[in-house]
Amino acid sequence: MDAQLGQLVTSRAGRDSGQQFLVVGYSGQRVLVADGKLRSVRRPKEKNVRHICLHEVVAEDIRTKLAASISVSDADIRAALDRLQQRDEEVD
Repeated sequence: MDAQLGQLVTSRAGRDSGQQFLVVGYSGQRVLVADGKLRSVRRPKEKNVRHICLHEVVAEDIRTKLAASISVSDADIRAALDRLQQRDEEVD
């Protein structure tokens, strides 16, 4: 499964291991992730796809904005992360 824009992911490696992010872009073979706090949308973290755990939930509003090249704020990312974390906990 490939990472999609707006998808909830959990870091499996690095000093941010265990932290959850949203996919906000791509950079070659890597994905760009942001959490709206430590990693803003303007300065996303590059992560190797092998170093993240992909969850099945996707923030549709974030994906739609990113696909249409509409700017996404850190507050949008934080709100979407909160919603997705709750939904992901219900699925588990």
